[in-house]
Amino acid sequence: MQPSTRILAIDIGTGTQDILLFESGKEMENCFKLVMPSPTVIIAERIKQATTAGKHLLLTGVTMGGGPCHWAARDHALAGYAVAVTPDAARTFDDDLAGVERMGFEIIDDQEAERRAAQNDTVHIEMQDFNAQAILTAFTAFDVDPTVDAIALAAFDHGAAPPGYSDRRFRFDFITETVRRHPSPSAFAYLAQDIPSSLTRLQAVAQSARRYLSLSGSRPDVPLLLMDTGSAAALGSLEDARVREQRESILCNIGNFHTLAFHLRDGEIMGIFEHHTGEIDRVRLEELLRKLAQGTLTNEEVFADSGHGALIIKRLYETSTQPGGNLPFLSVTGPRRALLDGSELKPYACTPHGDMMITGCFGLLRALADNNPTLAPAIEPALLPAFKLS
Repeated sequence: MQPSTRILAIDIGTGTQDILLFESGKEMENCFKLVMPSPTVIIAERIKQATTAGKHLLLTGVTMGGGPCHWAARDHALAGYAVAVTPDAARTFDDDLAGVERMGFEIIDDQEAERRAAQNDTVHIEMQDFNAQAILTAFTAFDVDPTVDAIALAAFDHGAAPPGYSDRRFRFDFITETVRRHPSPSAFAYLAQDIPSSLTRLQAVAQSARRYLSLSGSRPDVPLLLMDTGSAAALGSLEDARVREQRESILCNIGNFHTLAFHLRDGEIMGIFEHHTGEIDRVRLEELLRKLAQGTLTNEEVFADSGHGALIIKRLYETSTQPGGNLPFLSVTGPRRALLDGSELKPYACTPHGDMMITGCFGLLRALADNNPTLAPAIEPALLPAFKLS
């Protein structure tokens, strides 16, 4: 009997971190799952507690997702308390450290951080998107073997934009370059050794993943895969049988902070846009999806609307682009998919393997199988058949 293959897949969002411990030979429904608060939410709450206690703040660790923890640290400084942060952790707030100092934060080295950590009036918090010790503790508390044969992680990474380069433009310029090179959602997945140098957040997550391997007793050389969250959700959507059977579809992931939509034909990207969820309502999202399908959505239109951008690779001259015609099949996932409730576009709420919340984890498994042929035989029997051209 072949030993099972165990893969830890984690989709790190802004609201939650969605965790799947996949084990080959098991029904997907019997694999262990957790949906827990996201790291940025956890750290934001710890910072707020420090503010309430009237203590200074020391932030060390690595670059992670901002959002809630960024706002909490800003509010802490505005309340009149010191915020000291080491360089790698500081890049959570801005890739330009001078910009971090302008926020009122003090950049300090590791030696000074060690000295301040011992002070009674200071709360020390380690910045990280993947808390290896916390996940290890959760598994062992339930007598779950924490050793794994691979780790696959998804996180949103704007990329380290040069000074004066808009984060939004830098992000979508990178998306454009990636899609033109390989028009598939799986193009946004990288083995750890292949992560682009500009994706500093994904590099930091990979660093934390290696820590998990050490603490759990796993082999240090197991494959590590990192991926963009929205693309992982799109790939995971294709694990819903009804979505997979469509030759042409729009896959829309409505996350807590970002909305990403792909227009696919035979698994190939025809067009894509990304926007901030908080900047759009149902009417605007419907308009964006229609224009995406018609091939008329422009990058400048989305950027001017406070989004990241849009790219049309090919215009399709079939049902989706006929005047007054119907949209292609629309699959929607993500924690804020209710934004399209009641829409005349008739969205389908996909539930791959019966669980919407870990759609991204299923996408990570597919991406890992695509990127590592050695693991594919263990993963693919648990997934739907690979997408085939019609």
